Amino acid sequence: MLINNFLLLGAVLFCIGVYGVIARKNAVMVLMSIELILNSVNINLLAFSMLHGNADGNTFALYIIAVAAAEVGVGLAMVLLIYRNRKSIALDELSEMKG
Repeated sequence: MLINNFLLLGAVLFCIGVYGVIARKNAVMVLMSIELILNSVNINLLAFSMLHGNADGNTFALYIIAVAAAEVGVGLAMVLLIYRNRKSIALDELSEMKG
């Protein structure tokens, strides 16, 4: 398979993730969109790693997976705490987070 196919898939996933972060008002959906962005970066890293024949992209992809797992844990904990206090996870209603 050509590298162009992987890069196109990564670009499409990245665009869907950015649109999800910008357009969604639900905190869980924003976290899922961030995961899409991270997965698109993983696809690009693995595609270039396969192209050049080294394991650097694989190593960075594993680091990104670990960071994504930590982000999910912390993000969902924050969403649960906000839901307990506010009974809503809509990002529009969170005026306390503004500076």
